[in-house]
Amino acid sequence: MKRKHTENRLLEYNHIMKENDNVYREIAKTMGLPESSFWILYMLRTDYTEPVQSEICLCLYEPKQTVNSALKKMETEGYLDLVPGNDRRSKKILLTEKGIRLCERTVDKIIEMELQALEELSEDEQEQFLSLFQKYTDSLKMIYDKNT
Repeated sequence: MKRKHTENRLLEYNHIMKENDNVYREIAKTMGLPESSFWILYMLRTDYTEPVQSEICLCLYEPKQTVNSALKKMETEGYLDLVPGNDRRSKKILLTEKGIRLCERTVDKIIEMELQALEELSEDEQEQFLSLFQKYTDSLKMIYDKNT
């Protein structure tokens, strides 16, 4: 009986996650941005000021080639500059003025919407939501590691 309940919860969880993924996919599409570009711009506006490509790959859980292609395209379009980093293999990613304007009319608006959505939860609910989601993710990784 407990297993069936857990299976139903897993279906519900998967539905919610896919729905959430679709919200962001639709947002990027509506804004005329490929998903990878959307997330790179999002990261530049929330996580770092001058990240290198390897940091973006780690944070977005995307392959190097996917990130590299998106960065090159955005550089060609004039949204960012790739400048030499600490070593010859790394390049810092800097938004240009054109890139900043793009962010202001795209990802910055989404970040504001996300903040508003989180504010619909109490501080305790926010903490509980993040804590439980992290606990689930950690458990899944641990079980996966044991089985591989």
